[in-house]
Amino acid sequence: MFESKAAPKVPKEDVEEVSNYVAAMQHGLRRLAGGFPLSLRLIREIHAILLKGARGANKTPGEFRRTRNWIGGTRPGNASFVPPPPERLMECLDSFERFLHDEKHKLPLLVEAGLVHVQFESIHPFLDGNGRVGRLLITLLLRSKGVLTEPLLYPSLYLKTNRSQYYDLLQRVRTEGAWEDWLAFFLDGIAAAAQEAADTAERTLRLFAGDRKKIEQLGRAASSARRVHELMQRNPYIRIRTAARALKLTIPTVTSALNHLVRVGIVKEVSGKRRDRLFAYSRHVKVVSEGTEPLSIP
Repeated sequence: MFESKAAPKVPKEDVEEVSNYVAAMQHGLRRLAGGFPLSLRLIREIHAILLKGARGANKTPGEFRRTRNWIGGTRPGNASFVPPPPERLMECLDSFERFLHDEKHKLPLLVEAGLVHVQFESIHPFLDGNGRVGRLLITLLLRSKGVLTEPLLYPSLYLKTNRSQYYDLLQRVRTEGAWEDWLAFFLDGIAAAAQEAADTAERTLRLFAGDRKKIEQLGRAASSARRVHELMQRNPYIRIRTAARALKLTIPTVTSALNHLVRVGIVKEVSGKRRDRLFAYSRHVKVVSEGTEPLSIP
């Protein structure tokens, strides 16, 4: 006799952070697709979504800071870097936004993205979550310029692997104006992220194809299970009621489909609750998140 084991419970903070990151990205893409510019207002909207119920949720989500912050050390006097004080913050952010919309500089787009990223991180406009917003800005800027049709470029893994060099180059730009060294590093990171994106796409397609074969063996249950599977390809974390609304299926039908997907090893229940359960397409999340691990960025 086999003893069934409950799926390991994923920390709520991790689930919320991944879910928020996806939601913030989707929100930004929808706003851009609707003609809204990449702007300070959109950045604040993204920040509010990123921090909702997650790390930094008590640090005024969606609001620029009104107090001084610093990077490294225990106080501004021994910090490695002190961003602009709050009374100068909007002046810096206004200049930053003008640069976002400046069409006269004729810089190559990837160079522009590298400048935008380091400027945003140096302004450090929020009390928390600046790194997460800064990474999203790279992708959203490339999308707003029409270079990316889908958000498939994630430089986080490169930055994490080369963390010490990343920190050092950001600081050298601030203290020495070493823009060329920073841009060389940043462009190498974009090239690495692009190759990783291509590899991730191939792994994802293989995963989807293999799981579809499992679903086809479910017989009469395959139809609804296939629809839930297709939804989870786009939204890897779902709840039963949310899926039922999205697919216009009944709650019992979606519940049955998810139970089948759990049984064949495609989906896991990750909340550990009896009600309002949360289901994850865990292997899909693992594949697509390999280059997007949370990274503490100054």
